[in-house]
Amino acid sequence: MAGKLFGQKGAGQRYRWFSWGRLKAVFAKEFIQMRRDRVTFAMMLGVPLMQLVLFGYAINSDPRGLPTAVFDASRDETSRAVLAALELTNYYRFTEMIDSAEAAENLLASGQVSFVISIPPNFSGHIARGETPQVLIQADATDPAASSGALSVLSNVVQSALLQPGQDSTASQPFEFVVHKLYNPEAISQYNIVPGLLGVILQMTMVMMTSMALTRERERGTMENLLAMPASPLEIMLGKVAPYLLVGAVQVVVVLLAARWLFSVPFVGALPLLLVGIMIFVLSLVVLGYAISTAAKTQMQAMQLTFFFFLPSLMLSGFMFPFLGMPIWAQYLGEIFPLTHFLRVVRGVMLKGADTAAIGQEMWILVLFVLIYGAVALKRFNSKLD
Repeated sequence: MAGKLFGQKGAGQRYRWFSWGRLKAVFAKEFIQMRRDRVTFAMMLGVPLMQLVLFGYAINSDPRGLPTAVFDASRDETSRAVLAALELTNYYRFTEMIDSAEAAENLLASGQVSFVISIPPNFSGHIARGETPQVLIQADATDPAASSGALSVLSNVVQSALLQPGQDSTASQPFEFVVHKLYNPEAISQYNIVPGLLGVILQMTMVMMTSMALTRERERGTMENLLAMPASPLEIMLGKVAPYLLVGAVQVVVVLLAARWLFSVPFVGALPLLLVGIMIFVLSLVVLGYAISTAAKTQMQAMQLTFFFFLPSLMLSGFMFPFLGMPIWAQYLGEIFPLTHFLRVVRGVMLKGADTAAIGQEMWILVLFVLIYGAVALKRFNSKLD
């Protein structure tokens, strides 16, 4: 019995219990297969590297350098000193000089800036007369995490902006900041997260399900029947993705009802405008999934490619972390994902009451994604079996 356990052949025993040679052969075979499966091999190396770079460089839970518009009606030395003190905090980055309240509202509604600073006329004169003028700061508070840090330093700015050398910092304040938190004044995180979840849920399900549209036909052996049909590649693509549009419609209804009745998320915009944006977004997702299915050989490869797209999209779109707080290079990279633009549409319509002028550019970008993904899918579709 002991001889059998430790590798000697016994009566009726075909192989020894353990062999280093057989182990080496199986290891070499598995390594060769792994190397030939380039998609899996790229996922094993690429995903950890991508997570390291994104979490290490792109993600910032305390965003700084947020774009800020300035409405300086005074334009004197004192107002410039206040603006300089705000800029020195590194939270505010002045990108726009405006001259009306309407321009401020449009910039905030479209998401181009996070703050608008308004300084009243004759700012220096009011301070010289011993008055306490007010500097208005309008903040886009749809994402509380993006604005809380910048607003928390305002008391320090008041103390340091106009102090002279040797002046007591406990003296009466020469001016004060008045903060208007727009769109989410109570800083309720669900108001920002739940509308974003609509885009995340649609992306996760639509892309994943449609990415298996053609690979499933190959694995089941029904690809020949599909190709034998008197249908063009465009007709096949539309026929494949149309059922998933109905599934997406059901998901939209469920999420919107949950947002209203479970989380009490406000809806101040136009529902038809939002539905148009959702339709374009879902269409871009199902066409993208179909394009992935034309590139994948198996359903497992399709799922891997979907995950490789889903992870950076989730992290760089502004869903998990403030978009405007990321480095510029990360913002440019985030612009290539449909989810980034849809989040601006859904949050803009639901929370800000944005109209077509405010989110029209994002809508056209989503349409462009549909055209690009559709062209790629049709080009890659092969009317003959490999």
